[in-house]
Amino acid sequence: MDHASARLTPLPPADRREPGELFGNGFTLFADMLLVGLVTALSCLPVVTAPAAFAAASATLRDGASGTAPVTAAGYLRRLRARLTGGSLAAGLLPPLLVVVVLLDAALVRGALPGAALVAPALALTVLAAAIVALRATALDAPHQLSGRVSLARSLGDPRGSALLAAAVVLAALLAWAVPLLVPLLPGPLAFAATAVEIRSAGVTKPA
Repeated sequence: MDHASARLTPLPPADRREPGELFGNGFTLFADMLLVGLVTALSCLPVVTAPAAFAAASATLRDGASGTAPVTAAGYLRRLRARLTGGSLAAGLLPPLLVVVVLLDAALVRGALPGAALVAPALALTVLAAAIVALRATALDAPHQLSGRVSLARSLGDPRGSALLAAAVVLAALLAWAVPLLVPLLPGPLAFAATAVEIRSAGVTKPA
């Protein structure tokens, strides 16, 4: 009787592993994000390669989640080379320009100009909105193409997904401020969050 009940008792989710697998699927996903985060951070060092780097990260995680291809550094680099186009490099000039504008505006806010109390939160919201649109642009399921117009439309048309991505961006910023050593790993979770939001958005908007 005891043996029969033991056979009928389902194993907890954490113990459901493939033969020979040391860790569960959750740990594998976590390891994939760390790997992608590290190679993405290294690929972003030239700055202008950041859009292509995040697009390659999103494509790598998307293929890994769907079982199309395993998540490997070689696979990431192959996708990165395919996305290093003139358009993506031109888009890579926008983040430095945005940083310059933010620094100038921040200097004006510190100058105690009239309306500074309103400018500071407006500036923070502008930066957050730009980060959401940029991440969704890199997570679009359109190989070798970044479209700010499409990303903006999807961001406005999917406020719930944009709110989830905004929470991910804010959390990443807090982690970077609290634990700077985590900065090289943060692109992975950010790319994963943007990819998950886009997959969810595509599923919601898909006609029945």
